[in-house]
Amino acid sequence: MFGDMSGMMQKIKDAQKKVEETKVRLNSVLVDENGADGKIKVTLTANREIKSISIDDALLSDKEELEDFLIITLNKAIAKASQINEHEMAVAAKAGMPNIPGMDMFK
Repeated sequence: MFGDMSGMMQKIKDAQKKVEETKVRLNSVLVDENGADGKIKVTLTANREIKSISIDDALLSDKEELEDFLIITLNKAIAKASQINEHEMAVAAKAGMPNIPGMDMFK
C-alpha cells in the first residue's frame, strides 16, 4: 500500500534528525529589535531565548514608560523570532518527510 515501509521509516527518522539539527542551529540565529527610538535594544535567539536587553539611562526615570516600551519591544522581537523559527522548522520537516499520497500537509 505505501511501498517500501523501511525506506519511509528511515525518511521519517532523517526528518526528525533534521528538525533537531535545525533547533540547535536556531540557538545561534540572533534577532535584534529596537524600541523607544533606539533607547531599548533586545536580542534573542530564533528559539525565543532572550540573550540581552539594553536600556538607555534616559528611560530609567519613568518606570511605567519603561515597562510599556519593554513589552512592545519584546513582543516585536518574539514575533520576528517566531516567524523565523516556524519557517525554518517547516523547511526542515518538509525536506525529510516521505511522499505519502494524500498527506501533503506542507504545501
